[in-house]
Amino acid sequence: MRSIKALSIGLLFGIILIKSEAVYWFRIQEMFHFESFHMYGIIGSAVLTGAISLIVIKKMNIRSFNGEKIDLQSKPLSIYSNFIGGILFGFGWALLGACPGPLYGLLGLGYSVIIIPICSAILGVICYALLKGKLPN
Repeated sequence: MRSIKALSIGLLFGIILIKSEAVYWFRIQEMFHFESFHMYGIIGSAVLTGAISLIVIKKMNIRSFNGEKIDLQSKPLSIYSNFIGGILFGFGWALLGACPGPLYGLLGLGYSVIIIPICSAILGVICYALLKGKLPN
């Protein structure tokens, strides 16, 4: 049952990304060239939704799907690692024209070439897991 809920939420999220045109390369390039507000509006609404959701979770002590308490811990601010990570993420996003979330939506739309970035993203996660102890985070 839990897998069906997660799959349904992921499917709904993918449909929203596609219908809002957030997965399309030209929209992302418009954003990086400061030619359109479209993506900034989507990102801004996502940040606002996340902030409101965190406030509601804290105030109402909402639990996870498993019934566990959601533990919201602050992480220490690390300017160096946040800066380097943000730059690498931004470079990848700008070069590819897609961030990790929409990759699966693009695959679902039939863009089979997106398998290469998906495999690269998975490889990046594996590399991070192997190097995590040696990184300044």
